[in-house]
Amino acid sequence: MTMEGRYVRAAYNNEGYAILGYKLANLSVGEEWMLLEVGVALRDGVPDYDLVREAVSLETPDGKTIPLPSIAEFRKGDVRALQARERVQRDSINYFPPNAHRACSIQFFTDVDSRAMAWDKVELTDQRACLGRFYFPVPGKITYGQHWLNVKFAKSVVRVPFRILTKEEDKLLDKNFKDIKKQVDEAFKKKS
Repeated sequence: MTMEGRYVRAAYNNEGYAILGYKLANLSVGEEWMLLEVGVALRDGVPDYDLVREAVSLETPDGKTIPLPSIAEFRKGDVRALQARERVQRDSINYFPPNAHRACSIQFFTDVDSRAMAWDKVELTDQRACLGRFYFPVPGKITYGQHWLNVKFAKSVVRVPFRILTKEEDKLLDKNFKDIKKQVDEAFKKKS
């Protein structure tokens, strides 16, 4: 199942939930690095799971699958300008199923000037709503078209579709996006 807002997409199955904000990616066509704001959670009652860096990938419109880079690869790519732009060009992705109510950080990457340590995994529980920034070096640079963020959980993969829109597509579709919070609330409403 998927839900979509202006620059926010969410997808889930019986095991996991993933949401992403990609406003900056949509404004970065022609650049070498893509930054996605990502949130993940386990569904209610699912056993704890360690999400590792290797469990996340990006599929591009030309069919390439790009893994998350290592910390060394990330540090070689100068993303400081991207990080500065992200501070003002973003949409909230803080919309999770009701069972995921404890905040946690996904620190696969840290700002270059930060003293914080990057981690190679994050422990997911059915009560944690984990948020982080994912960076992908895109061979051939960011292009318009359909992309997929793939998040592998213990028994399944959640694929979050998102489209880098042309200006014409953006204007056309702007009127049709629904409020993502309302969609999440409706999808995870308690059954009477």
